[in-house]
Amino acid sequence: MKKTIFLLAFVICSTYSFSQGSLYGIRAGLNISNLDFEPSPIFDNTHRNGFAIGFFGEYDLSKSVAIAPEIQFSAEGAKDKDLRIDYIQIPVLMKYRFGERFSVGAGPMAGVKVWEHEDGYKNFAFSVVGGLEFFVTNDIFIDARYHYGFTNVLDEESSFEAKNSNIQIGVGVKI
Repeated sequence: MKKTIFLLAFVICSTYSFSQGSLYGIRAGLNISNLDFEPSPIFDNTHRNGFAIGFFGEYDLSKSVAIAPEIQFSAEGAKDKDLRIDYIQIPVLMKYRFGERFSVGAGPMAGVKVWEHEDGYKNFAFSVVGGLEFFVTNDIFIDARYHYGFTNVLDEESSFEAKNSNIQIGVGVKI
């Protein structure tokens, strides 16, 4: 885990040092999340509506390619109170721009659970994230993202395995 965080910090610092242009901003959005259980659970597993808010940087690597690290709070999990998990997440998106107004991006995301004592969930989660971004004005954008977890979020031995699944619809401002 320490090696992963060190590598992520190195990439962010290196990108910042060598980037041609940079933007910063704030982003907020609506989450529609759930836990994907394997095998299918016998209990009710409905989605949770939550929110996400965070700060980001975007650093140009070329005219059409950028890297965008972010730090965000994200309310995820499922609707049942015992299935809710909140995270502080660090997505790092590699973005490709199609003209001035539209871009797509994808990359890894690490999450640290907001601490609750002995709640049955692991403290760290790793996911992949992909999304679309559209500029409404030169500074304001709307976006949609989907991320899916690689790691089982259940901490205890169980006959189930659960992975995060989340759709985010957001709005942001670049400065």
